[in-house]
Amino acid sequence: MTSPLIVEPQIVEPPYAGYIRSRIRTVPDWPQQGVMFRDITPLLQDPKTFRVLVDIFVHRYMDQQLDVVAGVDARGFILGAVVAYELNLGFVPVRKKGKLPFDTVAEEYELEYGSATVELHADACKAGDRVLLIDDLVATGGTMIAAANLLKRIGANVVEAAAIVDLPELGGSNLVRQQGIELFTVCDFAGH
Repeated sequence: MTSPLIVEPQIVEPPYAGYIRSRIRTVPDWPQQGVMFRDITPLLQDPKTFRVLVDIFVHRYMDQQLDVVAGVDARGFILGAVVAYELNLGFVPVRKKGKLPFDTVAEEYELEYGSATVELHADACKAGDRVLLIDDLVATGGTMIAAANLLKRIGANVVEAAAIVDLPELGGSNLVRQQGIELFTVCDFAGH
């Protein structure tokens, strides 16, 4: 008798993931030695690629009964504002400390090389608002978690966090999910 062949299930990424990944520029040793910086500006410069990227998010969230899109300073502003516009929603900026002129709430978080603080206007959302939180990438997860915590503190419900790129080797996407935050990313650079 022969034993049945056991086949491990494979995760098949959507066809758009490779397309988007191929248009992200990798800049070695920036901003410091040993860092492989994933530069999204080529995605934004090409009208076709930018449209594909925006459409990925719009199609994912168009039926989610969202109230607002929040974008993380600064590259999350670019994508978040366009997605909010396409979904006919308002946009809320989550800013670096000291950039907002009105009453704010703040959240400090740890980075690989220190700490940082993000802020949100205290009246940026209403209690119960369903929010999509967007940034350009998830590295260590600190910024995304801090931004989600701010939104929760003012009573909003973070339906999902989203980013263009996941850098899974840095562990941030796992940390975000461990905080109970749903996370969607378009592509990753695991082993790339």
